Amino acid sequence: MFEKSSRLKLRFESVLGVLSSEDLWDLPLTSRNSASLDNIAKGINRRLKDSAEESFVVEASKPNRVLKLKLDIVKRVIAIKVEENEAAKKAGELRERKQKILALIAKKKDEDLGEHSVEDLQKMLDEI
Repeated sequence: MFEKSSRLKLRFESVLGVLSSEDLWDLPLTSRNSASLDNIAKGINRRLKDSAEESFVVEASKPNRVLKLKLDIVKRVIAIKVEENEAAKKAGELRERKQKILALIAKKKDEDLGEHSVEDLQKMLDEI
């Protein structure tokens, strides 16, 4: 699909102007004021629906195939970016949980250390 895009030199219309397939990776998933993958996909989908009525006998015209390819490319970029966002969110949650566990371990060690007598603590300090 991306090979076809590069061979056909597909361009995607946006509020920022005409974008290449590579530029899609730099866009946010959604945006109210700027170009986004969602807005581009909606525009392509609208154009695809507005194009000539589909025939179940005659093969789709070339413009319809190009629009379908564009939509498939944008949808794939969206799917990958959603997966990456979910993975980053999960990694952040795991990192946060690990920090909490490490903090609890340090607290328990401090509590254990606090149970020793002053003499024991002095001996430990002297051994260091």
